[in-house]
Order: sequence, then structure tokens, then C-alpha cells
Amino acid sequence: MTRKIGVIGMGNVGATAAHYIVANGFADDLVLIDKREAKVQADALDFQDAMVNLPVHTNITVNDYSALEDADVIISAVGNIKLQDNANDDRFAELTFTSAAAKEVGAHIKESGFHGKMVVITNPVDVITSIYQQVIGLPKNHVVGTGTLLDSSRMKRAVAAELNIDSRSVVGYNLGEHGNSQFTAWSTVRVLGKPITEIAKARGLNLDDLDHQAKVGGHTVFHGKKYTNYGVATAAVKLANTIMSDAQTEMPVSNYREEYGTYLSYPAIVGRDGVQEQLQLDLTDEELKKLQISADYIKTKFAESK
Repeated sequence: MTRKIGVIGMGNVGATAAHYIVANGFADDLVLIDKREAKVQADALDFQDAMVNLPVHTNITVNDYSALEDADVIISAVGNIKLQDNANDDRFAELTFTSAAAKEVGAHIKESGFHGKMVVITNPVDVITSIYQQVIGLPKNHVVGTGTLLDSSRMKRAVAAELNIDSRSVVGYNLGEHGNSQFTAWSTVRVLGKPITEIAKARGLNLDDLDHQAKVGGHTVFHGKKYTNYGVATAAVKLANTIMSDAQTEMPVSNYREEYGTYLSYPAIVGRDGVQEQLQLDLTDEELKKLQISADYIKTKFAESK
């Protein structure tokens, strides 16, 4: 069975995601789309040169929306990273640009007859995921944002560094907006077989500081090189592979939650049918309040994007 992925937006993130796909042979066919014709053609040629030294081959199509009709997954990496360079480190600084871009791109995707699954990186990701779903008309569970999949990874990295263990040994989630209203749900975090709250008390860990490290991790990377790419591209490709392989994996992704009336990050089982089952966490009262605040903020910003 042929595996086909589309990547729309070949900036720092899109190009990194595409390279990850090509280098690892995650797709048989890859469709690359970007308004900058010279850039996307150059990337395609560069990938073809790289294949000479790779053990896998990928067929590459450039700037042809009709080729997306039978794609398994489309990854949206459209953005204007320069807008992220703002005093408030606010991902919503891109909203005016990306909301218009998502409506335009979404219309092209709909016209192509695409009926696969959509993975959204484009910021502010929760609002843009909502826009894509409405414009394309796909079922809500077939349009998924990377959300706090990356922020949860940043939390795990911060906790693991503090405890001098591998970050993959940390279990738990950041929830809500992929942005400044997100938070670490410490009630979900387990390390070394124990609740993190128990370990924090025994070892004197400052959970507020670790939560802050997770929240500002992306801004720290951005201010160092004026873009982020590796972490989020890896998260997006992991999500795409999870869908294509029907892995039935629990992941904190941006998915539509009826009780909050919006897309936001909350763990769900992801497989070939997109979000196949939504989990229900036993959160504390404080965490529930934080999640509601985050949901309300996302809904306000979505209303502004119309």
C-alpha cells in the first residue's frame, strides 16, 4: 500500500519535516507545496540529490494541489516566523497572516478532493486547526493539531534534566493552548513509578519553575536562532506516522472537545481514523480551572479570526 504525505509550507519547519520523512523513508510519495516556487523546487532537487546516499526512495511532486487527492496525511506548516519576534512572545502574533493563509490553502485542499487526515503545525495551532476543519469540511476527528505534544516533551526534558534521567522515562501532559495559557497538569506526571508531586516533595523540586521551563522552551529556542524547527517537525511527523500506521497511541494533541467547544490539547488515542478515542483525565480543581481559562482564550481568538 502506497504511503503519501503532503507538506504545505516549506519554511524552516516544513522543510525539516520533509527532510525527516525523506531521510527515514516514511512516505513513498511526498507532495511539497509553497508559494515560493524557487524555494520548493530547490528543496525537491536537494532531496533528490540526498536520495543517492539514502537506503530509501521517495517520489516527490511539487506545487500540485491535485496530487493531494489521495494523500494519507497533509501537514500544514504554513507561517510567517518573523511575526513571532514580538515583545510578548505571543504565538497569536501570526494569527492575521495564518488565518488568511489557512482559509486560502484550505480551499485548495477541499477543491483537490482530499479525504485523508490533516496534521496542523501552523500557529496559533488550536485556532488554525479549527479554521482548516471548517474550510475543508473534514470530520473534526480527522483534523488534528500538534498542540502540546511538543510542550509535553519540553516538560519531560526539564523534569528529566532535574532528576538526571532519560526524558522518555517521564510520563504526563501539558494541556490547553499551545501558547501562553498552557499548563503542566502535574497530577498526570509520573516518574520512576511515583507521582511527580511525591518526588518533588522528597527532593525539593520547584514544579512552578519546571512548568515555566516547558512553557517558554519554544521562546528560548526561537530567541537563540529566530525560529524553531526540529522539535515541532519531529512531533508532526510522529503524529502523521501514528495515523498512517494505525498505531492507536495515546498523545496530547489539539483535538475538538465538545465540553469546551473548541480545539485544545488533551490526550487522545490516535490511529488511522485520526482521533479515535478521547481520554478523560482525573484533573484537580485547579487544573480544571486552568483548562477552562485556556479554552475560553482560544475561543475568543478564534472568534477574532472570522
